[in-house]
Amino acid sequence: MPLVSTKEMFEKAYKGGYAIGAFNVNNMEIVQAITEAAKEENAPIILQVSAGARKYAKHIYLVKLVEAALEDTNLPIALHLDHGADFETCKSCIDGGFSSVMIDGSHHSFKDNIELTKRVVEYAHKHNVTVEGELGQLAGIEDDVNVSAENASYTQPEQVEEFVKSTGVDSLAIAIGTSHGAFKFKPGQKPKLRFDILEEVEKRLPNFPIVLHGASSVIPKYVDIINQNGGKMADAIGIPEDMLRQAAKMAVCKINIDSDLRLALTAGIREHLFAHPDHFDPRQYLSPARAYVKELVKAKIVNVLGSNGKA
Repeated sequence: MPLVSTKEMFEKAYKGGYAIGAFNVNNMEIVQAITEAAKEENAPIILQVSAGARKYAKHIYLVKLVEAALEDTNLPIALHLDHGADFETCKSCIDGGFSSVMIDGSHHSFKDNIELTKRVVEYAHKHNVTVEGELGQLAGIEDDVNVSAENASYTQPEQVEEFVKSTGVDSLAIAIGTSHGAFKFKPGQKPKLRFDILEEVEKRLPNFPIVLHGASSVIPKYVDIINQNGGKMADAIGIPEDMLRQAAKMAVCKINIDSDLRLALTAGIREHLFAHPDHFDPRQYLSPARAYVKELVKAKIVNVLGSNGKA
């Protein structure tokens, strides 16, 4: 099965009241874990690649890993650029085989964001590639770029209609209280999503797919394993899974998950090496790490996304 675009995926998800998991990939073990979990749960998935992942693993290696996953699973899989910073990066991914790209112009003015996004959309649509835009800016760290809470901003619902109409984007990432990274909230701080903003966006953009970034739950199990085996992670609080499931039943058709994958992988590596300090073969410690990521993805598909059985 070839790569699919996100268009049909999102149409089905919107009507079905579930969301597609968009999982960030950086290496072979993460790709294997995600796709094996999705195959067992018969779930459609989006594998997404950030600029940092392309720099670390190289574009061609990641594309070939995803091609292998397609052949192995026969699942509907989209390959997506996460947080494309400029037209050139998006063009490189479009020309290089991706089926979907995100252009993140949220740090520009509203006018400049529209102009940049429209330019990417025009090029992408000529190549049958879908485009995600963004309005509002999330706090947290994404690929070593830190956006402070003071500089973060919620999406303004009154702007969404003009943005979508002017740009022609296929989906829209909005800011309603999620944030990038593992340290989303301080201890004692209650996580909160602005469902009022999501509801207003849904009214203004009926049947239009909305995206949530920074939606890892920072599962305590993996943080505890890391700390019990030599790690020193501070208390980390993520987005409660019941909130994400509620969003998936509304207009949110794509939920991005990255930090949780990293935590699960690191937990498996630390636990194994702490128990077997004499081991040095990567296959020995990456196998249990991969198993933890697979376990995590299966739980996300069933408990958060509701996409199991939807492939």
